[in-house]
Amino acid sequence: MSHDHSLNPETMPQDPSKATMEGKHKFLGLWIFLGGETVLFACLFGTYLALRNSTAGGPSTQDLFGLELVFLMTILLLTSSLTSVYAIYHMKNNDFKKMQLWFGITALLGISFLACEIYEFAHYIHEYGFTFRSSAFGSAFYALVGFHGGHVVFGLSWLIAIMVRNAKRGLSLYNAPKYNTFGLYWHFIDVVWVFIFTVVYLMGMVS
Repeated sequence: MSHDHSLNPETMPQDPSKATMEGKHKFLGLWIFLGGETVLFACLFGTYLALRNSTAGGPSTQDLFGLELVFLMTILLLTSSLTSVYAIYHMKNNDFKKMQLWFGITALLGISFLACEIYEFAHYIHEYGFTFRSSAFGSAFYALVGFHGGHVVFGLSWLIAIMVRNAKRGLSLYNAPKYNTFGLYWHFIDVVWVFIFTVVYLMGMVS
């Protein structure tokens, strides 16, 4: 692969003063999007906190939540954030193969997280009959955690699409901003999960 400095991803959106015009637009558009998503998640968190005790005689947070699976899910997602950092590091050094490798590991960790979340939901439904329609608490819980899970699905679809699309193209100033904006989005998903882990699970187990 060429190591032409004109293709150096240091001219990517991390430094908007040096970015290509397209990179600048992607960078700005992503932050506007994440701002809107932050507001949506804030509303879902507020709704959950208001309704978490409205169980309608059904299972409560202390009945449902266990630390082992949720801790595993947290480790998987936070590790995927770290592997995406390694991928971006190799992108900055124009090492396309290593970048793809680390993003591939990121995708596998994200898929593992989703598998654990699906198992968690299935367990609640089959063992406790706890569904979206069970109570106001159930609706708030599945809306918040499921909305985050939907973002993980979107992020994985995005990552896999750009990896497959650019597998034979190598790295360029055209496609590098796409990887970089994905990395920022993925970190956002991880930060939201840290809040979910704390507000929903940890607080739920001690409330």
